[in-house]
Amino acid sequence: MAENLYGPGVRMGNWNEDVYLEEELMKDFLEKRDKGQLLIQRSIRLKESLLRPTQLSISEDGHVHHGDSVMLVNPDYPETEADVFLRGDLSLCLAPDEIRAHLSDTPEVPCGLSAAPTDIPVGRNTFIILSAEPAATGDVLRFGQNFRLGITRGSEDPMLYLSSDHRTLLKSSKRSWLQEVYLTDDVSYLNCWQAAFPDPQLRLEHEGFPIPANSKILINHCHTNRGLAAHRHLFLRTYFGKEAEVAAHTHLDSHRAEKPRNHWVLVTGSPRKDSSTMLDVRPLPMRDTPALGLAAGPGPRDAPCVAPRDAGSLGHASSYFKAQSSPTVYD
Repeated sequence: MAENLYGPGVRMGNWNEDVYLEEELMKDFLEKRDKGQLLIQRSIRLKESLLRPTQLSISEDGHVHHGDSVMLVNPDYPETEADVFLRGDLSLCLAPDEIRAHLSDTPEVPCGLSAAPTDIPVGRNTFIILSAEPAATGDVLRFGQNFRLGITRGSEDPMLYLSSDHRTLLKSSKRSWLQEVYLTDDVSYLNCWQAAFPDPQLRLEHEGFPIPANSKILINHCHTNRGLAAHRHLFLRTYFGKEAEVAAHTHLDSHRAEKPRNHWVLVTGSPRKDSSTMLDVRPLPMRDTPALGLAAGPGPRDAPCVAPRDAGSLGHASSYFKAQSSPTVYD
């Protein structure tokens, strides 16, 4: 079979057409480069936007407030139900589609989510706590109160809300086939979430109390009553590498208590200059902070009401608040 070994410089055959074709290709390339429409340019802009450093809100009273910028972190725990899994603290991250990310500068809606082993606040894992009920910015977020979690890549980009809906045959999570969790720009009841105390025996007593920052809580979807979960043993191939799947499902143990897959921490910023989050300054592993030692009623943020250290049990705490609420009689 004959093979054409001649180029356009030999001037044989359709050499003039080949020359014009190369000029058109170069002209089209230069035009796309000047407009910033090359795939490599779009990829660089997307990575710079999603991986830009962000500043988390600093909690002055130890509570979480409406309007705070936080990270949602699933604390590290030994996974006993799988042999291979991701270790370390996993933060909830925006995960754009790997193919569609090269075609657009902004992630398409709805957008996926994942859990990545990163403790640095960047654009893809920094969420803003938004009020779903009449509440002012700066008010304390409480257990049992509806709220939204929004994320934006920049000041001019639209807000995307953490959402979920019932599982169907055509809509479910990629690996576990459970209820899907995604980001959308539509504001509806599917964006509403509630926080609950991890211990089911003390959950009812914590209703209405302020949510402590940097402590384990449960995040439940209001519409489906499913808990936000991180599946460390189910891996996803994302635009940023291998990460874990995130779904909406309540995993219960033999005592009807939520497993560590459903445990989350609202991580705030650190007041220290040498650390960006409170994960860097915690001396010991995070433990559940009893809300019985927090203020029951709204008050100034700089003067929270804290129970004494010996009020660790329910009886001591209840007697403490009863003594504080009783009127003082003067002779």
